[in-house]
Amino acid sequence: MDLHELLRRHRDEEARLRWEGTFAEYLETVRRQPHVARLSHARLFAMLKAAGVTESEDGPRRLHFFDGHLFGLDETLNQLYDYLESAARRLEVRKRILLLMGPVGGGKSTIVTLLKRGLERFTRTEEGAVYGLKGCPMHEEPLHLIPEPLRPQLSEELGVHIEGSLCPVCRYRLEHELGGDIERFPVERIVFSEAERVGIGTFTPSDEKAQDIAELVGSIDLSTVGQYGTESHPMAYRFDGELNVANRGLMEFVELLKAQTEFLYALLTLSQEQSIKTGRFAMIYADEVVIGHTNEAEYQAFVKNERNEALIDRMILIKVPYNLRLSEEVKIYRKLLAESDLQGVHIAPHTLEVAAMFAILTRLEPPKQPNLTLMKKLRLYDGQPVEGFSERDVRELREAAEREGMTGISPRYVINCLSAAVIKAENGCLGPLAALRALRDGLEHHTGLTKEQRERYLNLIHETRREYDEIAKNEVNRAFVYSFEESARNLFNNYLDNIEAYCNKTKLRDPITEEEREPDEKLMRSIEEQIGISESAKKAFREEILLRLSALARRGQRFDYTSHDRLREAIEKKLFSDMRNVVKITTSTRTPDAEQLKRINEVVRRLCDENGYCPACANELVRYVGQLLGR
Repeated sequence: MDLHELLRRHRDEEARLRWEGTFAEYLETVRRQPHVARLSHARLFAMLKAAGVTESEDGPRRLHFFDGHLFGLDETLNQLYDYLESAARRLEVRKRILLLMGPVGGGKSTIVTLLKRGLERFTRTEEGAVYGLKGCPMHEEPLHLIPEPLRPQLSEELGVHIEGSLCPVCRYRLEHELGGDIERFPVERIVFSEAERVGIGTFTPSDEKAQDIAELVGSIDLSTVGQYGTESHPMAYRFDGELNVANRGLMEFVELLKAQTEFLYALLTLSQEQSIKTGRFAMIYADEVVIGHTNEAEYQAFVKNERNEALIDRMILIKVPYNLRLSEEVKIYRKLLAESDLQGVHIAPHTLEVAAMFAILTRLEPPKQPNLTLMKKLRLYDGQPVEGFSERDVRELREAAEREGMTGISPRYVINCLSAAVIKAENGCLGPLAALRALRDGLEHHTGLTKEQRERYLNLIHETRREYDEIAKNEVNRAFVYSFEESARNLFNNYLDNIEAYCNKTKLRDPITEEEREPDEKLMRSIEEQIGISESAKKAFREEILLRLSALARRGQRFDYTSHDRLREAIEKKLFSDMRNVVKITTSTRTPDAEQLKRINEVVRRLCDENGYCPACANELVRYVGQLLGR
């Protein structure tokens, strides 16, 4: 499709959205499509549902509206969904201000921005179509024209809920331009747009001396006062405040609690009475979702002030903590880096993982259990198996650490450091060690850290480095083991044959000599000891493996060495242990001979072909592991 065709289609789409008619025609539209008369909360909720919602029995539901944009905030987004569902049913919560509270860089403003952009797109669809009185500065619902005595009957007939009254401008026009004939009042389709100030408003606090309440509720149009003779004439007032333009849509308050008291009082009336009060007019009805966001320090200071009790009572608080799942944190960095121009730069495997590991460690509270380290806690939160702990333990850990995720290093800081490291990347490749160095060096310039925090974060970088050392050794060990999968499978089958004979108290037949022999206890123990299976526990472990094999066989499923997490770990460790001396000698030799060089080149090739490394970072990994093993 060429550019001219794209432009033509865009013009056709814009023309389709420019519908105009009379109120009588709009009533017929409502009769056919009652959803066009939704209130603001119901519209926002319908938008989320239209994007798709996947319910889960054992966890939070998944809101597809946020897919690819937000990661690790399932609980927060589910609370938002629950609030909007209740508000969409016109329960009392719709008369509350939604306050998102959390640390900087946690995603508060991103949530609101996504909702605003989503509303703009949704109102361009038939499902999200919105109509307003033409010429109304607040693009209000045309059903406001219906007189109060007729509303019960028409509500039942049309299947819609009618609430609210005409704004001063529309009331004046109805009486003086249309002679009270509501059926002739012009109606148009409207599309929400923050740029054009339709259906979406945004307010940001600034200097108290320079900012006026008019930014929220509009002001007198002095140029027309002479024409209309009085400042209280509806046509002599500009209803262009943020609360006016956000009518029927969404109003965002950036850093809400930093706003002047006068501005916050305006929200009291809007939230409880759904009305805007201006100096020269009666209450003006407004239907809008009000979302503010703030940080924890501002919120705590606000709550402690007794003068704010009335406003606090009209707020619903949703915490937006930092993500605590390793895999989700990696997705955040991938998304942010994908938005940049990184042509020619290779991100080595585990680079984003170690950066995410450090960031999440700074956000976790030290576990109280003596057998649980911070790194194990990180793995548990990510859904990884940790011996001795279950899903129930994870829930208890989360409940015991209420403020977890409200402090620590933000994704913004990590991306800043990674961005600086990318520019300095040697050979066009950014690796895990360079990422950790950038994170460490960045702490020296982090103005918001105390000396104690900086020391703690440096210790966590060292802990992350130790974890990466194990990852690096495993990567190289895997690459060194010739036909790793085949070797693991052979060792696994040999182990199975021996434990089956052991448990059934039978003998094995040698495949070559056909002689009968006892199960190879030495082989079985050499595998089991890799994961700490004691002499007294070996029988139970072997029986557990056979039970798992039998259960899968009954369901027609195949059992291999990856089917049991602990057995997989034992098999891999055994293979790595057998190869350790070969790996150590080969990688740590400064001047490898021809055979060693061939082996190193084979390892590098495998790392590149199977693990996503480039030649530069693969060679660096092999050299680094050689240094580790040579210590």
